[in-house]
Amino acid sequence: MSNAYNSAKTSTSLISRPRVFIDADVLIAGSASTRGASHIVLQLSELTVIKGLISLQVKGEAERNLQIKLPDALPSFRKLVKSAVEVVADAGVEEITPYLSQANANDTPILATACTNRCHYLLTFNVRHYYPKEGMIVILSPGDFLFMLRQQLLALIPC
Repeated sequence: MSNAYNSAKTSTSLISRPRVFIDADVLIAGSASTRGASHIVLQLSELTVIKGLISLQVKGEAERNLQIKLPDALPSFRKLVKSAVEVVADAGVEEITPYLSQANANDTPILATACTNRCHYLLTFNVRHYYPKEGMIVILSPGDFLFMLRQQLLALIPC
């Protein structure tokens, strides 16, 4: 192995993968189409570039909506849930309470679950439904997340 490879391996081993909580709308979009930012995010998680997490609530909501609206996407959904994301427990009532003023009522459990699982990002198409305290978690659409990730990767390339 080259010295450059060993040096890069040593320095990157100190960097943890971004923990990304994926909301139901993103999971649905990524399951229904192999094109688009949502699917790319799920692929990045499957490739272990990022750590993708969903909750039991998100999984159930996505599966119910796919059964009703896009049943042909269910096999893809099940494969992605099995291979691309970690399913975590929903936040309990006592864990949700501190977040009550930081998201729309229906979305507070999602924010609480993402934060209690130490996620750096929450990806959703309903960005305006969330207003967490600064520095707590970053709320982005899948496209904005990929744009940010590209910018960070470009910053690593020496001039």
